[in-house]
Amino acid sequence: MTSLIQNIAVDCADPYRLATFWSHVLGRPIHPDNEPGDEEVGVMLDDAQELLFISVPEPKTVKNRLHLCLRPHQLREQEVAELLRSGATMVDDRRNEDGTGWAVLADPEGNEFCVLRSAAERGR
Repeated sequence: MTSLIQNIAVDCADPYRLATFWSHVLGRPIHPDNEPGDEEVGVMLDDAQELLFISVPEPKTVKNRLHLCLRPHQLREQEVAELLRSGATMVDDRRNEDGTGWAVLADPEGNEFCVLRSAAERGR
């Protein structure tokens, strides 16, 4: 049996606001049929898959059981700094002096994600 992941759904309070944040982070567009106030807003990852933000009434209460790990094109330190300026918050800094490790951040609604080293940094 094989299946294709069509979307990765994220429960949230404000789908358009969160989709706008992730659209900026990933450099991918919000689905053209979506607008502020929609209960479901997608960020198009490719022609068939999207990161889908769905409005739910209850707030986030515990740590995510699933999270995204980002591998930036630029240096990790630059990416973390830009994400923090864009509205993310630092949850757990696991970066090591030797360049290994990662940073755990949260998006504007508290969903955790990791920022790994770039390919260039891994090659060193």
